[in-house]
Amino acid sequence: MKRYFLLSLGCSKNTVDSESMAQLMDSAGYKSVEDAGQASVLIVNTCGFIGPARDESLRHLRELARSKKRGQILIAAGCLSQIWGKKLAQKVPGLDGIISTRRWMDVVEFVEKVRGHARPGPMYHLPGEATVVGSDERGVRRVAVQGASAYCKIADGCRRPCAFCSIPRIKGTAVSRPPEAIVAEAQELAARGVRELILIAQDTTDYGHDLKLRDALPRLLESICDAAPDLKWLRLMYAYPGAVSDKLIKVMARRPQIVHYLDIPLQHGHPDVLKRMHRPANVDWVYRTLSSLRSAMPDISIRTTFIVGYPGETDAEFEALCQFVRDLQFDRVGAFTYSLEPGTPSAGLPDQLPEHVKRERYEALMTLQQPISLARNQSFVGQTLDVLVEGRGDGLAVGAPIATLRKLTG
Repeated sequence: MKRYFLLSLGCSKNTVDSESMAQLMDSAGYKSVEDAGQASVLIVNTCGFIGPARDESLRHLRELARSKKRGQILIAAGCLSQIWGKKLAQKVPGLDGIISTRRWMDVVEFVEKVRGHARPGPMYHLPGEATVVGSDERGVRRVAVQGASAYCKIADGCRRPCAFCSIPRIKGTAVSRPPEAIVAEAQELAARGVRELILIAQDTTDYGHDLKLRDALPRLLESICDAAPDLKWLRLMYAYPGAVSDKLIKVMARRPQIVHYLDIPLQHGHPDVLKRMHRPANVDWVYRTLSSLRSAMPDISIRTTFIVGYPGETDAEFEALCQFVRDLQFDRVGAFTYSLEPGTPSAGLPDQLPEHVKRERYEALMTLQQPISLARNQSFVGQTLDVLVEGRGDGLAVGAPIATLRKLTG
């Protein structure tokens, strides 16, 4: 029996890619195992978004390379492979193959090529390489099921010009999946007992732009609700500022299956910083749109993320961000210190801030948000809520209410 071990790192979008690779490996007669020592094929779907993620990917690759047994092959897939290409083999002695994030669908052919390859030296399947003939998605489901919940990727890549982000360089421009394929997956998952379907993409609100579809996302949501009435919750992730339309708000409010939850990564609250980030800088839009969301859905939970310590961020700009958070009272806030990513426009900006300033601002922002989140959580005391049970053991059950940011949603 041919066995493989697949380690998935990074975000939920990577999780879906890993699940798709696993489906292809299973269909080719390979068996998945949880112990790397029992596998003939070791695959790491890496993350390369920021420095700490690259460090984690390298650590796991090096550990597997050091412990590799005779007859085992080690393949690096995913974002770090896309960024570094052949340079990754220099960083990880013992790698047998490197396949880019855009060619996950060729994993079986690539594995077979590597297994038959006369060493020394790894093989590559990267943009511009002709190692393996490319293919389409081959009907593989673009979902990752985790208990009663499932992620469904509706698009890949991104066309937004954010100055700090390397995703377009890694994933390419935005490419939407056909709506009928997504609806069919939703129906299949509901028939299998999935209760929560989470739609993901780098930017879900850009869905359908490349397909020349008008109001594509709200129309997709309505189609899923009609086609899969047994789905209890339909959750939407990664909305782009300025792209949350009135039509989307109306559909979310009208359809009871759609969770009253929205993740809008705003990144900052001062227009000058947002302009330097090449992000939408109309802060008034945020105030108006959150007011519209809360008016249409008084129980909505809104999550966002912010970058602190962006190049040139002044004390006054940071204080404006803090006031922004005070004003809007987000249910959940994730904060990150700015990470200089080589090859991005922001890497060459002047006035890069020292690490201790970034850390101080991170601590200050999270300290500010803590009582806000606590108050929002305490507002549920005394209520009866529907809960999705995510695990059981030792007489306990672990679950998440409908409005809560689940630990797996990135």
